[in-house]
Amino acid sequence: MSENHGNIADKAKTNSIPLTEGNSRAAARAMLRAIGFSKEDLHKPIIGIANTWTEIGPCNFHLRTIAEAVKQGVRDAGGTPMEFNTITISDGITMGTEGMKASLVSREVIADSIELVSRGNMFDGVVAIAGCDKNMPGTVMALARLDVPSLMLYGGSIAPGHLNGKDLTVQDVFEAIGARAAGKIDDAGLEAVEASACPGAGACGGQFTANTMAMACEFLGISPIGISGVPAFSAEKHAASRAAGAMVMELARRQIKPSQIITRTSLETAIASVAASGGSTNAVLHLLAIAHEMGIPLTIEEFDRISSSTPLLCDLKPGGRYVAADYQNAGGSRLLAKRLLEGGLIQGSTLNVSGRTLAEEAAEARETAGQDVIRPLDAAIKPTGGLVILKGNIAPEGCVIKVAGHKRLEHRGPARVFDCEQDAFAAVEQGRIKPNDIVVIRYEGPRGGPGMREMLAVTAAIAGIPELSDTVALLTDGRFSGATRGLMAGHVAPEAAVGGPIAAIHEGDTIHFDIPNRKLEVDIPEQELKARLQSWKAPEPAYKRGVFRKYADSVSSASLGAVTT
Repeated sequence: MSENHGNIADKAKTNSIPLTEGNSRAAARAMLRAIGFSKEDLHKPIIGIANTWTEIGPCNFHLRTIAEAVKQGVRDAGGTPMEFNTITISDGITMGTEGMKASLVSREVIADSIELVSRGNMFDGVVAIAGCDKNMPGTVMALARLDVPSLMLYGGSIAPGHLNGKDLTVQDVFEAIGARAAGKIDDAGLEAVEASACPGAGACGGQFTANTMAMACEFLGISPIGISGVPAFSAEKHAASRAAGAMVMELARRQIKPSQIITRTSLETAIASVAASGGSTNAVLHLLAIAHEMGIPLTIEEFDRISSSTPLLCDLKPGGRYVAADYQNAGGSRLLAKRLLEGGLIQGSTLNVSGRTLAEEAAEARETAGQDVIRPLDAAIKPTGGLVILKGNIAPEGCVIKVAGHKRLEHRGPARVFDCEQDAFAAVEQGRIKPNDIVVIRYEGPRGGPGMREMLAVTAAIAGIPELSDTVALLTDGRFSGATRGLMAGHVAPEAAVGGPIAAIHEGDTIHFDIPNRKLEVDIPEQELKARLQSWKAPEPAYKRGVFRKYADSVSSASLGAVTT
């Protein structure tokens, strides 16, 4: 005898019918009614609210408040929200420690956990609320797998700090650490920067990885353009979050899913936005991973191709002058989209979770008079974008370099080789790195770290010492924070832990950065390089058990997005 599922009139209620409807589901309903859901609530579309809240760090600290606004928007639009939490790791807090190895691993755990809870509870739609670097790609990867009506909402950028008439971000603190080690400032000077840089909740304020990925997801279409980028401290944030709750209900009623939004074209558009804004190199890793989840072929070479034809238009930290709040106030992603469309650099036909095309959203752009954060095409900062992919005998699968914040296009110097980040940082702190040196940090890749930790402690320390900031280069099979600036090549692949050529570099070898020709090479004969690699022995795994070992055993090359298989 078939069950009576009642009269489900709302087209948004599709997935959750087997969970909540019919006599056989009385026990499930009883348990949900025990925690406050009414009989009527359970007959409505059920929307999962995936929250990355934590009280460890400012990026996600305020997300409970945002979740409440999203849930109100869902209720007002006729749905029933059900909030659940997942994990997060603060990159800024763990930076320079063993704990930073957990950051990239958390991307996979976030994706897995949201997928599990959402499949287990058969949600009709999902809003994922993210606030930090790995939250955003992790949540979007989960939405791609689920392919139910959904969106990612960014918690928003922190307000800039202020000291002596200058806007500050956490980048300034890391660089002040280097300046203190070099004796350029005293303890009181470092304390003043530390106390002023982060005035409240929100993600790190420059065009670092969090704001890069938030903006890229607006262009990708999976985040509501203009709404997601509202800063955490803005009075408009509550209304914007409530609007996102209503938006997911409309997506569910129209059955618009991520597979209709995240396409090859929208991925290329997102890459162009990163190039035009001088965004983080981490976007390469994360957009490759999102493409992988969607089953869309995307290679690392595409980033160089798109960046080469996209001008740098945004004057944003770490390479420029302004912070993310300034970008939003200038006109935000709608204005940048308008600029790129005017230049024929992107297509306007891609769909946003707002239900409108990118061209329709760009038509709503409101440029603040006199702003110079988002430049017009005829006043671009540089004729090409901020990302470059280099290859060569050190990086046969490629590596990523950000050229937005410096002018050096070529560098040749002696290798200073370190097998972990801490040793390299100690060398900088102790004054053992000299002008013209090329710092090599290896065994920090996806498998070797494991977790491919970021190197901001080292790169910021170098940037904070004037005689090194414009004269030293760095390369690593690890990653960089979006706050990194200078001639720094990351994601060198294959990594040292799998016998990549970076493992064969010796102290004092001459290394050549050649950006115009897209080359990164060590000046030794091919036969000698082969001989060194033949005598190389794999190190013992850093972790013998637990989540790090599971990750190391399953993670792919950085050139493929460091996805787990």
